[in-house]
Amino acid sequence: MEKLRRVLSGQDDEEQGLTSQVLDASSLSFNTRLKWFAICFVAGVFFSILGTGLLWLDIKLFAVFYTLGNLAALASTCFLMGPMKQLKKMFETTRLPATVIMLLCFVLTLCAALWWKKKVLALLFCILQFLSMTWYSLSYIPYARDAVIKCCSSLLS
Repeated sequence: MEKLRRVLSGQDDEEQGLTSQVLDASSLSFNTRLKWFAICFVAGVFFSILGTGLLWLDIKLFAVFYTLGNLAALASTCFLMGPMKQLKKMFETTRLPATVIMLLCFVLTLCAALWWKKKVLALLFCILQFLSMTWYSLSYIPYARDAVIKCCSSLLS
């Protein structure tokens, strides 16, 4: 009974269904949120692939498009859960280090490519961007980080 009360009052987000969480996210309709999620996510994938294709031509364009792609993909989830809930989840203690490193890598990638004009450094920050974004994304899957750590430690031993 207590569990039902928490779910009905919205205190237990983890136990609510995906549909109810999405419907509570913002004032936009469910279909509108899904459309904008898809648009942002596809744009993010497109920019990331375009950036990767430009890697051998121009490191500046690679860094800019790859970073824009990751930002668009990250922003796409704001349409599903709402921007405030997204920010709250991003800065929870379990995700805080990955979030800070990911955002820092976004900024440092652009600085290295556009202002410092250090190609190798921009490439290194893109790699760190990929790793931190992956680690951040894994935090949303229960026990995924533990599984990755266990897998890597077994490979190294």
